[in-house]
Amino acid sequence: MQQDPISTADLYDEHGEQLPSVSIQFQDFGGRLSFYGPARTIKCHEDNGLIKETLSFPGNGEVLVVDGGGSLRYALLGDMIAKSAETNNWAGVIIHGAVRDRAELAGLELGIKALGSNPRKTVKRSHGTVDEVISIGEVKIRPGAMVYADIDGILIEH
Repeated sequence: MQQDPISTADLYDEHGEQLPSVSIQFQDFGGRLSFYGPARTIKCHEDNGLIKETLSFPGNGEVLVVDGGGSLRYALLGDMIAKSAETNNWAGVIIHGAVRDRAELAGLELGIKALGSNPRKTVKRSHGTVDEVISIGEVKIRPGAMVYADIDGILIEH
């Protein structure tokens, strides 16, 4: 699904505090640097089973936002799961944690933001929660909230 690029700075200038800004500094890993869509949420810790399962279903232009607790010990997203997200029409994935397979991720038509990378893969026990309110930094993200992301940062429309 092709999206027109957006500017989070312009959106913030237009809407101000109606669009809370996530202050945590994420890095860009995907081939799409500007993406937006309704949020789906996952909260998990060092276990990407729910991420793999969720991204294997049609995304319909949604953005998966994952609260991985900020852990950089294991990668919650790699090339195979990210390719599944691209194939299934997800606009992007935001991981409050680590990814791996950076070279492959950069070639995908998918927005991917994460804190960093680590080649170490996780176990897949599918522990965690799906589609509940999560917090990243000081911003609460509920399922269905609009997420806007680009190279300047992430805004959430409540």
